[in-house]
Amino acid sequence: MIITYYGAQFFKVQFGDITLAFNPISKDSKLKPSRFGADIVFVSAHHQDFNGIDQVTHGDKKPFAVSGPGEYEVRGVFIKGLPSVSNYGGKDLINTIYTVSLENMNICFLGALNSPELKNETVEALDEVDILFVPIGGDGVLDPAKAYKLAVSLEPKIIIPMHYDDAKLKAFLKEAGENPKPESKLTLKKKDLDGKEGDIFVLDSSKE
Repeated sequence: MIITYYGAQFFKVQFGDITLAFNPISKDSKLKPSRFGADIVFVSAHHQDFNGIDQVTHGDKKPFAVSGPGEYEVRGVFIKGLPSVSNYGGKDLINTIYTVSLENMNICFLGALNSPELKNETVEALDEVDILFVPIGGDGVLDPAKAYKLAVSLEPKIIIPMHYDDAKLKAFLKEAGENPKPESKLTLKKKDLDGKEGDIFVLDSSKE
C-alpha cells in the first residue's frame, strides 16, 4: 500500500492495480487541486474542498463514487460509511466516516469530523483500526487537542494527521510528544504494523 498526500484531506491510496482517492479537492475550491485516475473515490462531506470527483476521473479511469453512509463492496474492497457531523465552512454538514478493508489492513478516514464524541454504534462499527486519518486543523473540523484525544481512543496502529497548517501540526505533535520527519509518501505492508501503537506519520503534500 502506498499513501500519497495532496493537501487538505486529499489522499491517494494505491494497492496492486487499484487506486483509491479520499476527499479530492475540486476545481471550484480555493485550495490547489491535483489530478490522477482513481478506481474508487470517497467524499465525506459535500463541499468543494472535498468533492472533486472529476479531478480523479482521468484517462480510462472512471471511479466508483462513495459519497455517504452505507456498506459497499467494490473490486474486493470492503467499505462502510458511518454518519457523523461537520461544521466545515461554517455550515452544518453531514460527514461520513469511512472504514476500508484491503490487503488485510483496516483504514479509518474521519473526513471533516468536528465532534470528538462518536456514537457507541459508530465506535463499535470501526472494528480494529490499523491506519487512522484524522483532521487536526480546527475551523469546522477537530482541533489538535481533541483530534489527538479521539485518535488515541480508537487505538490505531498508525495515525496520519490531515487538514493542517504548520501551527496546528506543531500543536498536534506536542500533544503526542512526537516529532516525526515529514515524508512525501508512506509505503506499508501488513507486517510493518507489527509493534506499532498510535505511531504518527506526517505526510507533506509539498514534497509530492
